[in-house]
Amino acid sequence: MIIARSPLRITLGGGGTDLPSYYEKYGGFLIAAAIDLYVYITLHENFTPGLVVKYSRMERVEHAALVEHPILREAFGLLGMDGNGLELTAMADIPAGTGLGSSGSFTTAVLKVLHTYKRDLVHPAELAKEACDIELNRLHEPIGKQDQYIAAYGGLTCFNFLPDGRVEAWPLKVSNETRYNLEDNLLLFFTGFSRSASVILKEQDQKSKSDDKAMAENLNFIKDLGLQSKAALESGNLHEFARLMDVHWQRKKQRSGGMSNPKINEWYDLALANGALGGKLIGAGGGGFLMFYAEDKPRLRHAMLQSSLREVRFRFDFDGTKLVI
Repeated sequence: MIIARSPLRITLGGGGTDLPSYYEKYGGFLIAAAIDLYVYITLHENFTPGLVVKYSRMERVEHAALVEHPILREAFGLLGMDGNGLELTAMADIPAGTGLGSSGSFTTAVLKVLHTYKRDLVHPAELAKEACDIELNRLHEPIGKQDQYIAAYGGLTCFNFLPDGRVEAWPLKVSNETRYNLEDNLLLFFTGFSRSASVILKEQDQKSKSDDKAMAENLNFIKDLGLQSKAALESGNLHEFARLMDVHWQRKKQRSGGMSNPKINEWYDLALANGALGGKLIGAGGGGFLMFYAEDKPRLRHAMLQSSLREVRFRFDFDGTKLVI
């Protein structure tokens, strides 16, 4: 049996500038952090004809081209595998549609087990590139490249998305003290709302493609905030980082009417009144997780739990997509 795990992620700055409709014109930049919540994929031989895949449902097909799950079908196809005699199973610590990049994590983990079965050696950059090829080129999802790359690399990582499609990646240069404080003081709370990132991002993608001036200005501003966040983190100024998170969230809400809702806004205001120095909704918007930076964690935690929000604890992951067995 082959088991791979791929981390979920949070965005620390510049989110939204990783969509081709934006970076192909202006170049994108963001900082992402992999966290110790994972998507797991197992693969083993079952010695019966056909292919069995199990996720939220089960499929038993004669060969991989007949699989209904689009990412699984395209992953087998990309690597030239028919899947005969194999069984693949997917599990996750957090459900899909919650803003933590589960689709990219799922795709990189699937590719990792399939490459391992074929005895291929694959670099994180190549793994991420193949995952992007599946989701963006083969399936034409209106999404960005952040999730696939941070899942493959892990860590606290900066990414440049160049107009020609190349991606540059390097570690965020933070001291251990800053990293520990950041890890300790970031809190995640589940809103109870889930949504499709593709639906939320489609509006941004279409506006960027049509040269919408307001969208371009918004994303240019967000990219600059990402660079400011990088400077704040690398200098150890976490209060400034928290302030920039709040500025980012206020500007991000202007991109789409579906980015937030009255309940999310209410929770956000409650957090700022109870010890949070800054925060934002993680992911494309519309639901998922609220993330806050707070040094008075007990006060914030109490207020959020009293509002029936569930906290999910996490640490940073520095392994990226890897084999468990």
